[in-house]
Amino acid sequence: MLSVSKLYIYPVKSLGGISVSSAVVTDRGFQNDRRYMLVDMNGLFLTQRERPAMALLRTAIEADELIIWHRNKVSEKLQVPLVPEYSLSTVTVKVWDDYCEAHYVSDEADQWFSDKLNSPCRLLYMPESTKRVVDPAYALKNDITSFTDGYPVLLIGQPSLDDLNSRMEEVLPMDRFRPGIVMEGGQPFEEDTMAQFSINDINFYGVKLCARCTITTTNQETGVTGKEPLKTLAKYRTANNKVYFGQNVLCAGKGVIKVGDTINSIKVKSSLI
Repeated sequence: MLSVSKLYIYPVKSLGGISVSSAVVTDRGFQNDRRYMLVDMNGLFLTQRERPAMALLRTAIEADELIIWHRNKVSEKLQVPLVPEYSLSTVTVKVWDDYCEAHYVSDEADQWFSDKLNSPCRLLYMPESTKRVVDPAYALKNDITSFTDGYPVLLIGQPSLDDLNSRMEEVLPMDRFRPGIVMEGGQPFEEDTMAQFSINDINFYGVKLCARCTITTTNQETGVTGKEPLKTLAKYRTANNKVYFGQNVLCAGKGVIKVGDTINSIKVKSSLI
């Protein structure tokens, strides 16, 4: 039997995630997932690819506030509304090949992040009015997402990580891969073939394997980068000159899913690898 073993949201793109017992499924993915994003002073979005130290910035949700702190400076916390009521201004930002509207949050937030990352940057929020569409080549019908790399949810099977760790000298935690849903049960990389599945009567569609980048090589506890797991994954998870781990998923419905929920496989497909 397949089931949900873990759920994660990432309120600020590329910052630390939050393990949750339940997640609200919306039209653009999990509620409060990647609605915030950091940009440099040229408006370019920031991630751990260029700034591994972003891994040390942690997040939590308390009531209607988002709390952010540095792992090594716990007492210096930033608090911002989960949904800002006002903003300094609206700006058009680029996330990969997509352009979308966002709001600056506050001068205080900009200064806090600039200090912690030792580089000028600004915090942005994606309002409900912004509809960032998924790549039409993989969309079902006008699907939208937040400030994710491109798709609402990432699915990874725990057996897939277990398989990877069996090939490596050092065991890596799941947080290296930043999934939204972790699946328990089944075979290693079974998520690759899951074209359609349901959780608590909500339909999900696996549309594209996730090509992995250097963020997976950043230790989320220290911010130190290395060569693994990409070095090992490249030996047996490569296709089209890319390394794959996990399945990008679209959501077709709204509701709540919980850790422990059964995952019902509805339709399967051939694996790219």
